[in-house]
Amino acid sequence: MTPPARLLRLLALLQAQPNWTGPALAQRLDITERTLRRDIDKLRGLGYAVEASSGVAGGYRLAPGTKLPPLAIEEDEALAIVLGLASLGGGTLASVADAGQRALAKIDQVLPAPLRQRLARVRRALVVRGPHAAAAGAQVGAERIAALADACAERRTLQVRYADHAQHASERRIEPQQLVFGDGRWYLVAWDLGRDDWRTFRVDRLEVLATGAVFAARRPPAEDMGRYVAQGVASAAHRFAAVVRFDAAAEQLAPSLEWVPAVVEALPGGGTRVHVGSQSLDALAVWLACTGLAFTVESPPALVKHLATLSSRLAEAAARSSRLRTASVRKAR
Repeated sequence: MTPPARLLRLLALLQAQPNWTGPALAQRLDITERTLRRDIDKLRGLGYAVEASSGVAGGYRLAPGTKLPPLAIEEDEALAIVLGLASLGGGTLASVADAGQRALAKIDQVLPAPLRQRLARVRRALVVRGPHAAAAGAQVGAERIAALADACAERRTLQVRYADHAQHASERRIEPQQLVFGDGRWYLVAWDLGRDDWRTFRVDRLEVLATGAVFAARRPPAEDMGRYVAQGVASAAHRFAAVVRFDAAAEQLAPSLEWVPAVVEALPGGGTRVHVGSQSLDALAVWLACTGLAFTVESPPALVKHLATLSSRLAEAAARSSRLRTASVRKAR
């Protein structure tokens, strides 16, 4: 470590534990005890009250009542730290996610009050769903996330310019509700005043043009906003989106789910609801048939009609084939 980094590490160790022996501190920092004494003197020179005691039980500690000064950190740096640590909540390593939350709590304690309040708004507006691997072309500035979080917290109407997946730009007036981070991208769930419905916007395609009046709170479109966005993203890139309920558990569906982009929802009683997208109704019908499981199509009605049409065609083909086979057997006799 560089000397400044080592001093910060030394200060963190003294804060984390009330008493340290000299050899233990030196070992943790991978330095000699002589270097440790010099570093202790440097901390005292910076205004930190570090007490030392001699003897067998001697060592170092921060003097009782010692208060650390506010963390010297810029706002954009604090936003980057908070967003990065918060995103750990969508990962698969529980220990890492817990460590991130503990780190956020410690950072909160030493930030100036105005910055701490703004970061709290950012965290309240944020939902994280995993996995969170980086996605190409989805970089978003921390300040943009903070500004959208402010708008969510203050319920401020936004005038925005948005480019869809085909890069067609349009201007919208929206009421921002929730930020969601998942699959390496940031999303904003908002009520679209022009379309009179909820919409999900990719933040990297969104440009805020103006901030408007305060709007009245609306009931969110779902309790689990992370799942709501995941379902929308799974179906948005496909011509047809279907919702199918299976009587089987998700584990029985697992082999079939490798074929299609889907979001799985476990149901009370052991059933499973699947949100799935495809470019054709034929592909959806083939996939459903190949699962080999009992299912009910909840939407769209077009898929139900298509299944009935295919069923009739297949039944007719089977009947003709059976008659042809019977005729061939009789002729052979």
